[in-house]
Amino acid sequence: MSAHWVHTWASAQQRAQPADLPPARGAGWALAGATLRQTVRCSLGGPRVRLRVSNAFGDAPLTVVRAGLAVPDGGRAGARAVAGTPLPVTFAGRPGTDVPPGALVVSDPVELPVAAGEHLSATLAFAAGTDPGGTTTHPGSRTTSHVVPGDRVHEPDLPGAAPVEHWYVLSGLEVPAGRDAGAVVLLGDSLTDGRGSTTDGADRWSDRLLERLLAAGAGGTAVLNQGIGGNRVLSDGVGPSALARLDRDVLALGAVRTLVVLEGVNDLGTAAATPDAQRAAAAGLLDGYRQIALRCAARGVRALGATLLPFGGHDGYDDPGGLREAARQRVNAHLRAGGPFDALVDLDAALRDPARPSRLRADVDGGDHLHLSPAGYAALAAAVPLDLLAAGAAPPAVR
Repeated sequence: MSAHWVHTWASAQQRAQPADLPPARGAGWALAGATLRQTVRCSLGGPRVRLRVSNAFGDAPLTVVRAGLAVPDGGRAGARAVAGTPLPVTFAGRPGTDVPPGALVVSDPVELPVAAGEHLSATLAFAAGTDPGGTTTHPGSRTTSHVVPGDRVHEPDLPGAAPVEHWYVLSGLEVPAGRDAGAVVLLGDSLTDGRGSTTDGADRWSDRLLERLLAAGAGGTAVLNQGIGGNRVLSDGVGPSALARLDRDVLALGAVRTLVVLEGVNDLGTAAATPDAQRAAAAGLLDGYRQIALRCAARGVRALGATLLPFGGHDGYDDPGGLREAARQRVNAHLRAGGPFDALVDLDAALRDPARPSRLRADVDGGDHLHLSPAGYAALAAAVPLDLLAAGAAPPAVR
């Protein structure tokens, strides 16, 4: 059976705020003249790997002078690679590349076999004069990256490297896989991004869902986490809105079969706690969901909707008179009634406190009554029916 390229890992990109950058060693861009090593977890195996380097939010070209791909020592994030790696990464046969502003560049394949669930480290060295005037990043990596001055891509160890808990400019890794292989994309906010999970612990709900699929023998399904902390469906805020980033973060990825949408709490939480504002926010969310489903159907992607989790008691989203809770219930009731997605994943029913349905159960609450604990993310993944993600699941409805 012929193979096609499928993402084994991806992360949603946004423009870095000053607090998201590593400390600069003088004037100019923080990563100029530096080497950056960052580790990711693959969700689909393959005999070779290629990188996707993004300058989506840069205002000028991004110059990569050298790149390498390594197996991290101990199989987890760290500054040291296993002896014999990193292997060189090339771009059209050249050691480096210039990534135009707003664009991405795909590397040549690297002959480095990887299995689903394993970690790889990608190392990039940037030109000393590089200043893209806007850094493309994923702040919520929940994984430690390492930055060191100079071009030290092919050194197995990086002594003196500064740790930083963000990813930069690396938007995806791809592997060749059989035509029956495909990807499930999780589109969401901080719950999908994994706030409350363990740094370097690989215990976000995307990780736990991958582990369930592997245990069930569904090793041909990649799980791609496209969550952004603080994200909203309708409006830009922390990162572009879900509607604005749907093409880049979902539909432009190869071999996507299924999308799971768990997003909307921040739309309700940032709308004023008045009856009119909450009614409008709920109605807008349902319109936004419909647009996502329509755009997915046009590309042959099944769109699954997840009910919104409780956030009662969260200090940041006070709820006088229960107006936000009423809006959440309206949204969830509409989803349960059958629209507008191809199928429903009722995460609210799985994680709410039966005695206080506006709140999370104590055993899954991460402590702030909005985010989950590692045990909560495992429960979230356990609530997803795996048959909805199978390669033979029903195609999207015609809309």
